[in-house]
Amino acid sequence: MSEDPETRRKRLRIRAWRRGIKEMDLILGGYADAELAGMDDDALALFEAVLGEADHDLYAWVAGQSEPPPRYAALLAEMGRRAAIPR
Repeated sequence: MSEDPETRRKRLRIRAWRRGIKEMDLILGGYADAELAGMDDDALALFEAVLGEADHDLYAWVAGQSEPPPRYAALLAEMGRRAAIPR
């Protein structure tokens, strides 16, 4: 049985806000609050994949300290702009 879209969005929002380091809570949680409602299945799948990555890697990618995997590049760049992280 598959998860309905609204339940999936709620689960992803919780995962985004309960990370491990506060910086990623703010970046991912804030992005989730602003964008999850408008995401289609493909965007939700990509966001869920990003949530599976380690916080330290994610922060380095969002902050431009290292190159993200190509499939995440556009999403992480958008998160960095939204969070106003200087590069």
